[in-house]
Amino acid sequence: MDGKRRTFLKTSTAIATTAGAGSLGGFPYFFVKDAGAQSTPWVKKGDKIKVGVLFSLTGALAVVETDSNQVVQFAIDKINKAGGIAGMQVEPVIIDAKSDIKVFSEKISQLILKDRVIATFGGYTSASRRAMAPVVMARDHLLYYPTCYEGRECTQNIVNTGPLANQHSQDLIPFMVKSFGKKTYFVGSNYIWPKESNKNAKVWLEKVGGELLGEEYVELGGSDFSSIFNKIRQTKPDFIFSTVVGDSDIALHKQFKQEGFKVDKMPIAALTTGEIETRAMGAEFGAGHFLSAPYFQTLDTPTNKKFVEEYLASKYGKGGVTHYNMEETYLSVWAFKYAFEKALAKAGSVEAITPRMIRDVTPGIRIEDDVSPEGLVYFDETCHLYMKPKIGQCQANGQFKIVKAADAHIAPDPFVIYPERGVCKFDGLHTKDGKVLKNVL
Repeated sequence: MDGKRRTFLKTSTAIATTAGAGSLGGFPYFFVKDAGAQSTPWVKKGDKIKVGVLFSLTGALAVVETDSNQVVQFAIDKINKAGGIAGMQVEPVIIDAKSDIKVFSEKISQLILKDRVIATFGGYTSASRRAMAPVVMARDHLLYYPTCYEGRECTQNIVNTGPLANQHSQDLIPFMVKSFGKKTYFVGSNYIWPKESNKNAKVWLEKVGGELLGEEYVELGGSDFSSIFNKIRQTKPDFIFSTVVGDSDIALHKQFKQEGFKVDKMPIAALTTGEIETRAMGAEFGAGHFLSAPYFQTLDTPTNKKFVEEYLASKYGKGGVTHYNMEETYLSVWAFKYAFEKALAKAGSVEAITPRMIRDVTPGIRIEDDVSPEGLVYFDETCHLYMKPKIGQCQANGQFKIVKAADAHIAPDPFVIYPERGVCKFDGLHTKDGKVLKNVL
């Protein structure tokens, strides 16, 4: 290995670890294109198209990320059986991130530099995304981040297929206030996504005259909510707003019932508790609570029925359910397929296609309702999706009844509560003073 690459590996890992841990509360961070990008083609005609798959198959986040890993393989198999992409088969390079931020940082470097993947699908938490992002940006590479996130970023190397806050909690908070009352208590996991999501939720809460009684966070993987529930018992909110993830989410819902709280009197309204978490905890612990998401397994469309049937019957569907996060991951693979084909038409040969080129042709791509289980979605110029938010209430069988759905697609807005910072566009963050800032984290 030459000295230049050795230096990059050491430096990029350090930067990514800092961004994924100690620096998560601040902004902005700016990254520039690495001048040492390799000239070797990422894909050669007649070879396979290699993509990275970097999710947690062990640890506290595996309860969700295992399904993301599985559905990527399911989608790739489906595409390969239909002839692949531009006549080439797609080959996944699968790595277990072990629910460890440092592993995300280290292994994204390995996927790019050693395995020579042209894109990576990975991450469930914003901490993992921020660990991977500096490496991806420094190499001018491509990451598909396939779940909800808080926004407040404007990047040129990431394609996002999950909802932003204005497509997520902006409908949920007013719905809960109208349905149950104005007083709420926020409970979240202790990292950037819950904290930033709660900043957004406070804005929506204030607009509808709501009252925040308290705000508490537990460490990722934490399972003891007794002290928090003591405070909730004392303050008596009308509902709990949860941004707790992974194994902690399961513990939260179990202890809610064990503490004797009544779901009809004080339900939990969540951004993460879907079919997979409910199956893991037991339907009796999820029944009655609410989730905001663009997708539910119960969506009554021909495409979704076929998707659910095929996935659960496949070797990948051992989880027994489909859910919002894995559906968003499924969409990311199709987004990659369509963008690769579009890039090929522009480049003229597969050897000329770069990771950045795939990102740059993504705006405007549509995933039609005959492919997308949640219905038509399409990318704006910032590589976020227009989608239709929905709210579901968990039933006794662990499935969700959709109680509210948007009539029209909602435009993504990563800076919805930060208008003073500028507007995110295709080429960067356009600030009020006329500057264009690249890759803002």
